[in-house]
Amino acid sequence: MKEHANAALQHNFRISRFGVSHGSLVTTGANAQAANVYNPNSLQSQSTNVRHPKLILQWYYLVAILFIAVISRPLIAIEKTVVDRNTLTGKVMVGYQGWFNCEGDGAQLGWTHWARNRRRPFAPGNVTVDLWPDVTELDPDERYATGFKHADGTTAEVFSSGNRKTVLRHFQWMHDYGIDGAFVQRFANGLESAGLLHHKNAVLSHAREGANVSGRTFAVMYDLSGLGAGEVVRVRDDWRTLQTTANIASDPAYLHHAGKPVVAVWGVGFNDDRKYSLAECLELVKWLKSEGCTVMLGVPSFWRERKRDAIDDPLLHAILKQADIVNPWPVGRYRTPREAMRHAANVWQPDREWCDNNQLDFLPVVYPGFSWHNLTGGKLDDIPRLKGQFLWSQIVGAKQANCNMIYVAMFDEVDEATAIFKCTNEPPVGNGGEFLTYEGLPSDYYLKLVRQAGRMLRNETPLIETLPSISD
Repeated sequence: MKEHANAALQHNFRISRFGVSHGSLVTTGANAQAANVYNPNSLQSQSTNVRHPKLILQWYYLVAILFIAVISRPLIAIEKTVVDRNTLTGKVMVGYQGWFNCEGDGAQLGWTHWARNRRRPFAPGNVTVDLWPDVTELDPDERYATGFKHADGTTAEVFSSGNRKTVLRHFQWMHDYGIDGAFVQRFANGLESAGLLHHKNAVLSHAREGANVSGRTFAVMYDLSGLGAGEVVRVRDDWRTLQTTANIASDPAYLHHAGKPVVAVWGVGFNDDRKYSLAECLELVKWLKSEGCTVMLGVPSFWRERKRDAIDDPLLHAILKQADIVNPWPVGRYRTPREAMRHAANVWQPDREWCDNNQLDFLPVVYPGFSWHNLTGGKLDDIPRLKGQFLWSQIVGAKQANCNMIYVAMFDEVDEATAIFKCTNEPPVGNGGEFLTYEGLPSDYYLKLVRQAGRMLRNETPLIETLPSISD
């Protein structure tokens, strides 16, 4: 199933390089929530005639991080169930992409991740998503009109990850449905672009606040995809800045494990012609450990045997033994419930045993289905959800493999149709786009199913191999 990893890498290149050559250095708009701290309109006039973009990028970086530090100052979750932020054990975490932008959201990144050409209208013929979000609960200032129409003729709307209210709402959903928290994705190859960096910092700011307000936890997850040779050092520089300027790992909601803040690095050891080296990854892991971090590594599915999607290099295992948590990526490696159960027994079980023998934790990834028809032209509903059966089979397999933590990919990923958040059964129709639905299930069905997964993982309910009835 190597084609999924290769295609995903190309997808990450395309998305994370949006705006690098012509991205704005200025963020404006109604969603600048902390106007008393950060006034983007004043920055616009100051930066118009600057001729030193490197200095502006560095300056902009510090201003944006200061924005994070102030807007996300520690908050107290009042009358909320607060998860234990000191361990991954017993937790169901989600990946939070946070990479969707809309025209008019203030980021000046256009329709990033919604449209093939982000500078053109998001409309028929210019679309990359296969699922359509349910925005009925969102306030008017959280919804962005598109060029698509619903069957009744109304304008279809979407959300922006740059909207503070929406990110806080997403974390509230995590609270409401018993999801423990999120790994906030941070693509390293976008850290050199002022516009992209500002958006990443804004999303991290909102996630930080959302985790505090909703009693959840969060952690930073760097994605190395798209980096060139010698560029892994960007992660070190960024983490140092987040720590020294925003003190992010000391936030009350930041995830810790084994007494240290968790930093995840995804993209180590994949056999898909990445330009950066394993040696760079090893140096990064050693540095993060020296900084007092618990290091989680996102690796290919067949990392243990170093075959198929993994590099056949002994250095891969040496790197893993320097880390603390192994987090293999399975999307596309199995396609049916039966294949998923077989994968859990034949791959996850010995993977976990290898980790046990090497004093490492093992965090398997489960996903609800997969489709990227509008993104790549592939088959719509390529890996069917089967009304939850596919996801539940993986959860059962993880439990039977004696795993004590689970990562769900992803919370909000509608590009590749792996989202578990609220999506509609009434997407735009008849005007140039083909979209999946939740097969008539309630829009919050997968959130409820993941809540059941957490209960079963923690032995609050018995192991049930058949798909449970979801009522609450």
